[in-house]
Amino acid sequence: MLILFKKLVLALAFNISMFLVLMIGIQNSTNQKKVNLIVSETVSLPISFIVGFSFICGSISGSILNLNLTKKS
Repeated sequence: MLILFKKLVLALAFNISMFLVLMIGIQNSTNQKKVNLIVSETVSLPISFIVGFSFICGSISGSILNLNLTKKS
C-alpha cells in the first residue's frame, strides 16, 4: 500500500510542477483561441495553455490508471 501511495504522490508532484512551468511559460503568449464545448464556448485562452493543460490531464489520468489497485495475495 505504501508503494501505491508513493507512486501517486510522485505523479501528482510531477504534474503540479509541470503546471507551474506551464503558467510561467505562457506569460507572453499572444495567440488565443476559444474552445467550443457542447453547450457553449470558453473565454479566449492561449493555445499553449490549452495544449499543455490537456497534456497534464492525460498524464494524470494515465498515471492513475497505471496504478495497480487490486490486492495481491
